[in-house]
Amino acid sequence: MEAEAAAPVPQPVDPRLLEILVCPLSKQPLVYDREHDELISRAAGLAYPIRGGIPIMLPDEARALET
Repeated sequence: MEAEAAAPVPQPVDPRLLEILVCPLSKQPLVYDREHDELISRAAGLAYPIRGGIPIMLPDEARALET
């Protein structure tokens, strides 16, 4: 029987980094969603992923928020 791969454990994002990051499209502040390990831009309607503790701030990598 093969062992199931464990889901990666989210690494915390430096709070100082969160204070200075803004959405690259709207230039508005972001909100950290700990449950989904994403940075949310409500103004742009996008969620930017965080991989290995590093925010991926590329609009092409972001997912659209459900309305």
